[in-house]
Amino acid sequence: MPDHTLKVALGVTLDDASVELILRREPRIELLRGPGLTPPWRWSGDWEGDPAWRRDPAQQHAFEALLHEADALFGIPDVSPEALARTVRSNLRLRWVHTTAAGGGGQVKAARLTAEELGRVTVTTSAGMHAETLAEWALFGVLAGAKDLRRLEADQASRTWGDGRRLMRHVSEMTVLVVGLGGIGRVVAQRFAALGATVWGTSRRREALEHVDRVVPLDDLAAAAAQADAIVSALPGTDRTTGLLGAEVFGGLRAGTLFVNVGRGTVVDEAALVEALDAGRVGFAALDVTAVEPLPVDSPLWGHPSVLLSPHTAALSEQEPRRIAALFAENATRLLDGQPLRNVMDTREFY
Repeated sequence: MPDHTLKVALGVTLDDASVELILRREPRIELLRGPGLTPPWRWSGDWEGDPAWRRDPAQQHAFEALLHEADALFGIPDVSPEALARTVRSNLRLRWVHTTAAGGGGQVKAARLTAEELGRVTVTTSAGMHAETLAEWALFGVLAGAKDLRRLEADQASRTWGDGRRLMRHVSEMTVLVVGLGGIGRVVAQRFAALGATVWGTSRRREALEHVDRVVPLDDLAAAAAQADAIVSALPGTDRTTGLLGAEVFGGLRAGTLFVNVGRGTVVDEAALVEALDAGRVGFAALDVTAVEPLPVDSPLWGHPSVLLSPHTAALSEQEPRRIAALFAENATRLLDGQPLRNVMDTREFY
């Protein structure tokens, strides 16, 4: 039987416009929201909020009371595994948690919920909501390498016009290997295909995909990477993917291969990447993510002349909260009407 109402508590801060969008699209939601109970944003979509902000005891009590009354949560409370575990165990009516992250699996895994708790509470993610901005950044990274952005910057800084013609690479003549054909990877593939690149992609399934000229089994990753002109990683961070892009992959690349990571930093063995950069097998690397964040100050990636770093911000945009709110509203309707939810987290792989 479809439900009549759904009590939703905000585990994180959400702007008024996005709240109004949710309630407009699914009026059967009863929103549990107290003023000043979640940390203020420092920018649009700052789900963790200002780290200096603290609740006083009365605010903490009020916040936990809202969480205790909810059927569903928008956001993992305080983006904290401990708070998630505490809420799931104290609120036996809780049925659904939506993470504002595309992955969110790290926080859920760290909460150490039991099999019974994971069976009782469905977790959905915001996968796909960041795909377009991340695909644009992947394209930007490959173009920066193909057009020798670092040399152009150095010449401009030194007011050097150049010592003759500068030859540049064409994306339309490249083979681009997209490692991970999930929600992000498929949009990445579409963007590069639109520029005329030959697109290969890795997948555990061998099914043909639009915009992908060749689907590569993960067992053949190193061999395919050795034939690619550019590699874009869009993999989630799981036990299975940790260190997947390591010495076997980076050691077999052709000279000047371009590398971009818009997935998770833990996928990359950074020592192997630095060795490949120093040897010239990786000619340029654009990294939005690193294995440890913030990147340690002594990391050689900071000062490497062939590395472009972004502090895990490539997915951020003014539109992010609205897109996530729209997805949440759609899933609320599905839940209330007894339909399958989108983006249900795999609680074995935690993505």
